[in-house]
Amino acid sequence: MPLPLYLLAVAVFAMGTSEFMLAGLVPDIAIGLDVSVGSAGLLTSAFAVGMIVGAPLMAALARWWPARASLLGFVLAFAVAHVAGALTTSFAVLFVTRVIAALANAGFLAVALSTAATLVASDQKGRALAVLLSGTTVATIAGVPGGAVLGTVLNWRATFWAIALLCLPAAFGVVKGIPARAGTTPRDTSAGSSLRGEIGQLAMPRLVLVMLLGALVNAATFATFTFLTPIVTDTAGLGELWVPVVLVLFGVGSFVGVTLAGRLSDRRPGIVIAVGGPLLLLGWVALATLAAQPVALLLLAFVQGTLSFALGGTLIARVLHEAAGAPTMGGSYATAALNIGAAGGPVVAAATLGANAGDLGPVWISGLLVAVALLIGLPLRRFIVPASAGRSDAALDPATRPNG
Repeated sequence: MPLPLYLLAVAVFAMGTSEFMLAGLVPDIAIGLDVSVGSAGLLTSAFAVGMIVGAPLMAALARWWPARASLLGFVLAFAVAHVAGALTTSFAVLFVTRVIAALANAGFLAVALSTAATLVASDQKGRALAVLLSGTTVATIAGVPGGAVLGTVLNWRATFWAIALLCLPAAFGVVKGIPARAGTTPRDTSAGSSLRGEIGQLAMPRLVLVMLLGALVNAATFATFTFLTPIVTDTAGLGELWVPVVLVLFGVGSFVGVTLAGRLSDRRPGIVIAVGGPLLLLGWVALATLAAQPVALLLLAFVQGTLSFALGGTLIARVLHEAAGAPTMGGSYATAALNIGAAGGPVVAAATLGANAGDLGPVWISGLLVAVALLIGLPLRRFIVPASAGRSDAALDPATRPNG
């Protein structure tokens, strides 16, 4: 894989740390800003909503700029939003800074996904996606637990300052790793027509379906991940310093899952969906019933991280394959699919916190969301992954590929 891919992954690490870090900070933010835990958890949804809106909007705007200039601008805007978040004493202001940070993150990821696809051969898109998303999984292994420890030892504001500082080497990596003219869109009169054509790709049933399934699986992941701290401390009865341990285990699992997806999603995506989907559902049910047992909780955190990112990564790789006719907007479609789930999952999960299920309500919601994905996806598995995709997506030229 080209070196620029790994440098992009460094920036994704910084942004992924910010996106996921609230999983270990929600209770402290709630206390510090005098809001409920459920309200504080909605900061995750605010970020995800910004990603959903920002992905296509920022990708469309960034069509007119070289990729390096776009990526650098997004990283610096992301840093400024975190400085503002670290300084504010208002929950409303913090909410707004999360949306702004998400817009910058969305733009960066949309451009990075499209840029990554141009750096490798057609039959290596899944591997390129895995390298890029490894920044996110490393964030769950090191960045998020580190943020949780920093928040426990100091306070939640310290984690926002740390993210702002982390953006500086990420910006340096973008400047040094991405060629000045990489990803530049020709500034001619065909650009507007081309944009309409790329947006028109959303009419393809297969693209819409894989986006929906990716959103459902990611919603399941975030439903539990956002409210993991109460499960660790209250349900399992472990101390606060065990929260980073559980996050590390989930992160290690997610890294393993993305690695597996990178190896299999280009050639055997159907197997990942058919086998990984049911196992993921069983894992959420197991976690909901065994979370009070610390050993089971630790083991299942790793297993669910692996399965969630293996299945989710494969589905998002399918989004990029199906959006091959949208070379500059395809990355935004993948980003939107991820974050529709990230926005919806915590909202639905938060509604269960006051119900009889208590702290485990979000886990049951995760299982339900995966069950819905399986009910939709398994009967249509051959439609989602045509036989030709199992051999090589390189053979499916966008001009000759069926629209579903």
